[in-house]
Amino acid sequence: MSETAKKDKLVSSAELDEQKQFAIKVNSVVSAMYDEKPKACVITYGCQQNVADSEKLKGMLELMGYDFTDDRFEAKLIIFNTCAVREHAEDRVFGNVGSLKSYKRKNPDAVLALCGCMMQQQHIADKIKKSYPFVDLVFGTHVVHRFPQLLYKTLTGKKRVFEIPDTDGVIAEGIPVKRDADSKAWLPIMYGCNNFCSYCIVPYVRGRERSREKAEIIKEFKELVCQGYKEITLLGQNVNSYGKDLAPSVSFASLLRELNDLDGDFRIRFMTSHPKDCTKELIETMASCDKVAQHLHLPFQSGSDRVLKAMNRKYTRSQYMELINYARELMGDELSVTSDVIVGFPGETYEDFKQTLSLVEEVKATSLFTFIFSPRKGTPAAEMDDPVSREEKSKWFKELTDLQERISAEQMALHKGKTYKCFVYGKGKLADNYVAARNDGNLIIEFEGDESLIGTFQNIKVIEPLTFVMRGEIVKEKN
Repeated sequence: MSETAKKDKLVSSAELDEQKQFAIKVNSVVSAMYDEKPKACVITYGCQQNVADSEKLKGMLELMGYDFTDDRFEAKLIIFNTCAVREHAEDRVFGNVGSLKSYKRKNPDAVLALCGCMMQQQHIADKIKKSYPFVDLVFGTHVVHRFPQLLYKTLTGKKRVFEIPDTDGVIAEGIPVKRDADSKAWLPIMYGCNNFCSYCIVPYVRGRERSREKAEIIKEFKELVCQGYKEITLLGQNVNSYGKDLAPSVSFASLLRELNDLDGDFRIRFMTSHPKDCTKELIETMASCDKVAQHLHLPFQSGSDRVLKAMNRKYTRSQYMELINYARELMGDELSVTSDVIVGFPGETYEDFKQTLSLVEEVKATSLFTFIFSPRKGTPAAEMDDPVSREEKSKWFKELTDLQERISAEQMALHKGKTYKCFVYGKGKLADNYVAARNDGNLIIEFEGDESLIGTFQNIKVIEPLTFVMRGEIVKEKN
């Protein structure tokens, strides 16, 4: 990245200082408005990148004098951080916002705000402006760092605030973060996407790829380790593209190696990887780095080369399997592969879909994230002929999920009797006295244990593999 381009992408320290001043002003305003410290409710939809954005919103809200609640009906500020990837997520947002109309009427001093990927689409913002007049503040993905200024304008002005600039996006360093967990952290390393898969709205709402400087990432990573975080997940729409826009360029694999070599007891995860940019160097790095999880989430979307071309995925089925086979050659049974599949892409035939089923058999993923195609306005796929009915696509979808359920059970059975170093992340679901942990391959193992174990690494032996989770027992160290 040239110095000029770097300045264009980086939010200046002067602008960030200005936002801190607005945060102070908001604090004064809300202190005068409310008899007690106001509560904010931040509701997040979609991917982990949205979760990371919400943690920044909460960090700024803390500076602005807000406490937090999960109950939107006791909040003086309600924020919906939205997702635009599928129609279902959008429908949920509209339904939940609509349900607050009466609450807003009874509590006119409460602020209702919408942000995130949905709001970066002009037709969505226009719909909110016209059909939801009780929404006070709408802002897009590129101005999250300006939240204090936008909230101050909302609280002190008489007009609704809409801020949706059409840009390629920026990087704002140093925004305060209030993390949702004490031992597991999300760490964005880049933003945006350059791939323009024909079905995907992300490049249009998140902007072009822009990588954070390596020094900034390492600094934040070290801080997280010092604060006691044990599982740190590196985030990007396509982490495999990390560093290509930096000068000098930096590979994602080299970043992983540097982070792996830092002192501390931690595990590194990352998502999401695009097959066209997944290199053998990355796979070799995963295999050789002891703190990098041997879990590869590598979406293939379809097993048909014809459909992959229509999706603009820029790889073939054979190229995908070459990566998977190489990863298994280096990491063996310890490697866990997960993937995404879209069913019923426009023009997909049943013969195309059967190729997806055969690829699922070949990959033998631990689990799949499966979706029926959802047209996104503004993408090429939304304009393609789509003759197959929703009912027929649903039949295909069940065929896929039934197949993967069998494969998942077979994959889980391979782990019986094995012992893994696992990160205990929360309460279990198999029984009230169980806690849940993930092994290096991102597989969930639940076992009987006290909640004091949450946030620690434990050695867990698998005693009963189930379909999507395993039952285990803690292995006590011998004196």
